[in-house]
Amino acid sequence: MSEPLSPRAREPLGSLILYRAFKWGFVNPVFRAYFRGRVYGVEHVPTQGPFIAVSNHASNFDPPILSNCLCRPVAFMAKEELFRVPVLKQAIALYGAYPVKRGAGDRAAIRAALKALEAGWGVGVFLQGTRTPDGTVTDPKPGAALIAAKAQVPLVPISLWGTEKIFVNGKKMPQPVPLTVRIGEAIAPPSSVKKEALNEVTQRCTEAINQLHYLGR
Repeated sequence: MSEPLSPRAREPLGSLILYRAFKWGFVNPVFRAYFRGRVYGVEHVPTQGPFIAVSNHASNFDPPILSNCLCRPVAFMAKEELFRVPVLKQAIALYGAYPVKRGAGDRAAIRAALKALEAGWGVGVFLQGTRTPDGTVTDPKPGAALIAAKAQVPLVPISLWGTEKIFVNGKKMPQPVPLTVRIGEAIAPPSSVKKEALNEVTQRCTEAINQLHYLGR
């Protein structure tokens, strides 16, 4: 297990500028006006230093919505192929995406996430890894807890409510459904990388996210 990372570290200035431009110029207006978005608990997000934003997952819209509502850029993994496209490579890297090879497994993703945390980023991890039909967490994976244990950074549980309804079969346009984002109190990282410690914190994250989700709109 590594030493705790600096609580004063921040994302690169260029990334912060791009994040704010994208947030206020596009994501936030769409979230607030089109989706009638609400956000609760933003005071639980660390204002500086690395952390893990751990949430449920039901839509491809989840990463930008989550990052927008935390008031800080959040780094998510992206396919390595995207980093071979000129201009796009620089843009998504500046915005916090980190490359992971298709089929490389969890180790590559964990190393990339740790590197982002060392640079002062918040890192987004979907607790179940894949999307679920109703947005609840039913089969959590220990990856977020393992990263937190290695980096010794807090986990911030987040519920994204309503995003599973954005796309409806047979319709190409995203639907203007109401969305609610609830952010819970930070959860301390596991004290070790032992299975029991990881499972305990993973369960705490699961319960926190689902409890927030059940609050609904």
